[in-house]
Amino acid sequence: MSFNTFGRVFRFTTWGESHGPALGAVVDGCPPGLALSEADLQPWLDKRRPGTSRFTTQRQEPDTVRILSGVFEGRTTGTPISLMIENVDQRSKDYSEVAKAYRPGHADYAYDAKYGFRDYRGGGRSSARETAARVAAGGVARAVIPEVRIRAYLVELGGDPIDRAAFDDAEIDRNPFFCPDAGAVERWIEAVDTARKAGSSLGAVIECVAEGVPAGWGAPLYAKLDSELAAACMSINAVKGVEIGDGFAAARLTGETNADAMRPGGEGRPLFEANHAGGIAGGIATGQPVVLRVALKPTSSILTPVPTIDRDGAAAEIRTKGRHDPCVGIRAAPVVEAMVALVLADQKLLHRAQVGGA
Repeated sequence: MSFNTFGRVFRFTTWGESHGPALGAVVDGCPPGLALSEADLQPWLDKRRPGTSRFTTQRQEPDTVRILSGVFEGRTTGTPISLMIENVDQRSKDYSEVAKAYRPGHADYAYDAKYGFRDYRGGGRSSARETAARVAAGGVARAVIPEVRIRAYLVELGGDPIDRAAFDDAEIDRNPFFCPDAGAVERWIEAVDTARKAGSSLGAVIECVAEGVPAGWGAPLYAKLDSELAAACMSINAVKGVEIGDGFAAARLTGETNADAMRPGGEGRPLFEANHAGGIAGGIATGQPVVLRVALKPTSSILTPVPTIDRDGAAAEIRTKGRHDPCVGIRAAPVVEAMVALVLADQKLLHRAQVGGA
């Protein structure tokens, strides 16, 4: 069985392939009466859209989203919201070699092993093109959680991290890397250009912060807020690691250092002196900013020849032609934001279902 649906109360299902006529999502469980239009969703898709700079794939897709159902007179009806994005710039002939041999690092062999058949045009469902549907669905989720501000940005590219002392939130929207450090941008420009000219690719690390998440969202065991966030982000193409708060660095701290000490903050709420836990304790939000980081591997589709096997198991060599991101992490920041929004919308409704307005 293949699973294409995520969520518990607020659920979304994505459909479509990289080189099919269209792709999209069906969002179910959205409360009625929320203001929603295509204009509310399009800005998020524009952030993820390919071909916007020389640092991304040159596939030219407008990624214009259409709402086909679930909205009437500018408001959600409480019924399934169907979203569609047409594919207009496919070049399936670029994948003729991929039909004969597997791309190492990609899902080609794994798909064949599971289904005995695969859509080799751009990778079909395994293509990062599928994430456009997630971003559209994430735009719907944002309408459910207007109290939350979600911001994702690159903090590392090709092993080169930003300077935290130079962090400038406004800089994130000024450059194609979604980077808060102007100095790092200059270095990354050279790094990506060098990798692309060499027919190679680079990995990246994205940090995402959600502010305004109330204390109480989440659950103690099998719907932990952090486990849901981790699952959502791990489902993104090319993601190989997710950490919450200090993540792996917490293993190198002592108990007293790692503890997020509290003191009285008024109205019975604590004032935290640190946020090593990333705003989540015992699977439940503490009211602090929710912080997570996502590691993305280098793009698997590269021009450098790589040893592989063909469908008959014979030795082969493959180089992937076509238009590909030299660093898939560059366009992944809006996708991470969308997945975080989708999880938080679901957790808000789950919380309301169990404890009402408390």
